[in-house]
Amino acid sequence: MPTSLSKWWGSFREMMIPKRQSRRQLICDAGITLGILAVAAAVCTLLTHMGDSDSAVPMVFMLAVLLVARLTDGFLFSLVATVVSVIGVNYAFTYPYFAFNFTITGYPLTFVTMFAVSIVVGMLTDQVKRQERVKSEAEKEKMKANLLRSVSHDLRTPLTSIIGSSSAVLENYDQFSDEVKKDLIGHVRDDAQWLVRLVENMLSITRFNEGAVQIDKVPQAAEEIAAEAVGKFKKRFNTLPVRVSVPDELLMVPMDATLIEQVLINLMENAVLHAEGATEIELQIRREGDLAQFSVLDNGAGIEPAVLPKLFEEMFPHAGELRGDGRRSMGIGLSVCMSIVRAHGGTMKAKNRATGGACVSFVLPMGEE
Repeated sequence: MPTSLSKWWGSFREMMIPKRQSRRQLICDAGITLGILAVAAAVCTLLTHMGDSDSAVPMVFMLAVLLVARLTDGFLFSLVATVVSVIGVNYAFTYPYFAFNFTITGYPLTFVTMFAVSIVVGMLTDQVKRQERVKSEAEKEKMKANLLRSVSHDLRTPLTSIIGSSSAVLENYDQFSDEVKKDLIGHVRDDAQWLVRLVENMLSITRFNEGAVQIDKVPQAAEEIAAEAVGKFKKRFNTLPVRVSVPDELLMVPMDATLIEQVLINLMENAVLHAEGATEIELQIRREGDLAQFSVLDNGAGIEPAVLPKLFEEMFPHAGELRGDGRRSMGIGLSVCMSIVRAHGGTMKAKNRATGGACVSFVLPMGEE
């Protein structure tokens, strides 16, 4: 087969049945097509009994073709719907009923027009869906590029610090006092820990986006999870005190304990790194109807209003772009938190407190779904 003909045939097959379409999706699209045509036939049967079918029936079936083209993937099913519609209108809904007749005045032109319109509508709908897919892929690539730039920025800053501190120790080992060397090595450790957490968050985002994470929800005591998260958080950060507020009743919440701990640690970590002027963090747990609400509050300067709508996006702007310190980005960690909470059937939001500071909270269902 010549190359040009082979390319044309490949493009034609892709237009009829996209390669990404699975067998299950094909069966589903076939069911949708059959259902829509059955409904159209039922409506036209009713119109025939009412004596008003001559002009309405072709329009009903053209609407059916449009719906098939819109709700199915590829051009195959809209083409099948077009052929079935033209044959069905002529055979079942045109006098003499249940017999083919292309000789009645005006009907041949009607059928040809209906077939042409149905084909054009199907092709235009398929083209629109293709353009939507191309646009969606372009947006995904843009998001990946933005995320890559965000990660590159977050990697470059601690790596530069690690190289600078370690080089200073190696080149001036005898000149530096033990206290200075200990301080520089401590900076290396802190930056290395930040890199580990950044990589963990990136892996979590990838796994959630690919659907590779299985949530194993087991009823857990909410205050125990909070205590575990605070204990692990204090091992990394001891600059701000953490106050924990829990209800008197025992809240048993179905969750993956490890993932929810990661959410709480990420939220407290963001409060330390980005809550300008904060002197305290509060982890608050309370019951809201059949939901358990977890909140991390601080008494800092709060979140800029322009930032709140996009706080949980993967390509959230760097803290340096917002506050001028050029130190850390919080979009990746918060995106992980949002993915984990959504996987548990919960929701997450952020707001500024009336008394000053910020509050990031999420709710989880108390009962099994």
